[in-house]
Amino acid sequence: MIDLTGQHVFIVGGSRGIGAASARMAARAGAAVTINYQRNSEAAQQVAAEIIKNGGRAHTIQADAALEGALDSAVVEAVDKLGPLTGLVISAGVFEGHYLMDMTAVFWDRVMAVNVRGTFLAVRAAVPHMRTAGNGGSIVIYTSTAGQRGSSEFSAYATSKGAQIMFMRSMAKELGPDLIRVNCIAPAWTDTDMAAPSLDALGRDEVATSFALGRIGKPEDVAGATIFLLSDLASFITGSTITVDGGMDMRG
Repeated sequence: MIDLTGQHVFIVGGSRGIGAASARMAARAGAAVTINYQRNSEAAQQVAAEIIKNGGRAHTIQADAALEGALDSAVVEAVDKLGPLTGLVISAGVFEGHYLMDMTAVFWDRVMAVNVRGTFLAVRAAVPHMRTAGNGGSIVIYTSTAGQRGSSEFSAYATSKGAQIMFMRSMAKELGPDLIRVNCIAPAWTDTDMAAPSLDALGRDEVATSFALGRIGKPEDVAGATIFLLSDLASFITGSTITVDGGMDMRG
């Protein structure tokens, strides 16, 4: 098992899905975990309670990732509660689709606000604390294979995910002198509550056939890659996108 003892990881959108799976796995590896949520306090508290019950350290904080200043104060609170910040995981996102002529500017702006603006604000809030700690750090951004290949019905989502990749690469260069590593993970279809309606509409068995490994991804599949990137095993990896897709797109 990877050892994250002594680390403090702040997970934006950690109350459910991939974010929650990563919170649990980081805690099992020894990290203190701050679980940020926007609306679902009960789910966030449940994840934290599970971590604490198993001997870990966890704290929950409500903050809207797309709202100017919200994550700044949240990170300050997190550092006060659990100590210096060494890791940031950005899991909050919007996954919805419309074809071009059915899409409104309001919808487009909302997707960009959460997926792109929220990513920028999270990184901007965390970096000063990582710099103050003086030991570098690791930032992991969840993008998507849609951001690598595009998607017709989900063009707003795919565009926002492609923008995250470009932001990650830019930050990897900018923050490298601080020894802060910045990487993306690009999952394909993953069985979360956010993706469930689309998976059900498409047919889960049909979707599973598109994976070389014959199954839809699980949140824990992405969490495993996340814990690796947070660890010292990935100390020379920055500016990269790790595709976790069970061979769906065969990217390399």
